[in-house]
Amino acid sequence: MSVFNNSALYPQFLLTGFQGLEAKYSLISLPICLIYIISIAGNITILFIIRTEPSLHQPMYYFLSMLALTDLGLSTVTLPTMVSVFWFHARDISFVACAVQMYFIHVFSIIESAILLAMAFDRVVAIREPLRYSAILTNSIIIRIGLASAGRALILVFPVPFLLKRLQFHTISTLSYPFCLHQDLIKLTVSSRRISSIYGLMVVISSMGLDSVLLLLSYMLILVTVLSVASKTERFKALNTCISHICAVLTFYTPMIGLSMIRRYGQNASPMVHVLMADVYLLVPPLMNPIVYSVKTKQIRLRILKKLKKTEGIGDSLLFLLNGDNQTSLLHGFLIFSQRVIIYVITFLS
Repeated sequence: MSVFNNSALYPQFLLTGFQGLEAKYSLISLPICLIYIISIAGNITILFIIRTEPSLHQPMYYFLSMLALTDLGLSTVTLPTMVSVFWFHARDISFVACAVQMYFIHVFSIIESAILLAMAFDRVVAIREPLRYSAILTNSIIIRIGLASAGRALILVFPVPFLLKRLQFHTISTLSYPFCLHQDLIKLTVSSRRISSIYGLMVVISSMGLDSVLLLLSYMLILVTVLSVASKTERFKALNTCISHICAVLTFYTPMIGLSMIRRYGQNASPMVHVLMADVYLLVPPLMNPIVYSVKTKQIRLRILKKLKKTEGIGDSLLFLLNGDNQTSLLHGFLIFSQRVIIYVITFLS
């Protein structure tokens, strides 16, 4: 196979789905499509509820809005290649498109890590300094935290595509996943990848590595504060406000650690396992975060149920105006049924 020289045209890459199951991609694409629909709809719902409810205009929910925006970005970035591979069996992707996707995947991942840390800081302030909570986390501070989180990610990942551009690849290289990740791309180079590998490691340590350490310190402070409270009821109440955030942290870091372990120690594992872990790493957090916060956060859960119940009467008006259109009646019935199922599920889980 010929080797690409950086003075020539850019190389091409082939995305990889579940090898050996190509004939079943039409079935595999159904749950993947459902995950994307739920993720996008769930995060948009969170944003809509927080935007339209003045009582939720508080620091905790502002950070949750940032998390929902980040999850929307992550879902949007990976969607095109996932659809291309599993729906259209189109595996080709250019170097430029791959580099752009890789850049934004890592940017949104680092932003999510920073937002989770900011949410931990929010809980520390709320539990340790409840009387000064609003004075410490003002709107200007929250905006600065959001801009700092985005700016750090954009700056840290910015050199990565240019470092990759200097490397040599085969004219056509096969990736391990249905999307582009930095660790996968540098594995395919036929030239020295030392600089790119070292810089990639520095980015991980200075972002997610640092954030994870600070997260642990934050919860140590929370535990020290909670254990100093005499009342068991107050302890439980304080810790209960952190449950949703703990679930979000575990949902984000557990698949990431699992993917790293598989790549490092799972050389003999099936390629399907690698693809599955990578899909879990990028698809599960945007899916689970809105579900967890909708179920475990009473204020959001009640307002979602309120909004859904308000729409139940809309269909009756439509049916009256349309005078018995069977197809429209069927669609209306399905929408009302879906709304009620959502209401029952949220109520049951809560």
